[in-house]
Amino acid sequence: VQLQASGGGSVQAGGSLTLSCAASGRTFRSYAAGWYRQAPGKEREFVAVISWSSDFINYAESVKGRFTISRDNAKNTVDLQMNALIAEDTAVYYCVSDLSVVKIQKSYGIEAWGQGTLVTVSS
Repeated sequence: VQLQASGGGSVQAGGSLTLSCAASGRTFRSYAAGWYRQAPGKEREFVAVISWSSDFINYAESVKGRFTISRDNAKNTVDLQMNALIAEDTAVYYCVSDLSVVKIQKSYGIEAWGQGTLVTVSS
């Protein structure tokens, strides 16, 4: 599975942005997917995960209630809708994929990483 993230940009605090991740390979629909982010000078952190069937979804506490992850297996895409953005959301965002939702949440040898897309939130 190869991943291509897009949709990053600059937005004011309180605004919204949607990131999209396009995956190649017909097996993607069998994989869990998620998002990570890395802020300047900080370690990479888990943001959200979604199972292959969308029946399991989980978020980092810092984004719960503001971010929504979704997927369209027919289109091989995973989206991250980000609302009520704050300056602390500024980071490079990466989409990821693995057969295991646990591995995605724990960052244990995740199988595939996309290139990052930069989100900048100005206050």
